Amino acid sequence: MYTVYRLNADELNHQFLEALQTLFKDREIEITVSDVDETAYLLQAEPNRKRLLQAVQNINSGQNLVEVPLDMLQ
Repeated sequence: MYTVYRLNADELNHQFLEALQTLFKDREIEITVSDVDETAYLLQAEPNRKRLLQAVQNINSGQNLVEVPLDMLQ
């Protein structure tokens, strides 16, 4: 069986460990930990790649920017 969990390190707790033990009961398992490069993940899909690269280009050229007053964010 192969299972991938993607979570924040802060979410690792006793309940997570118990869930692993239940799922893989009496089996030898291998645990590999790596941090996730969200930028690389988002750039994998071509539509996302085009949109994000266009957004960066817009920022660099000062075009198509939207200003939001800070009081609207509260």
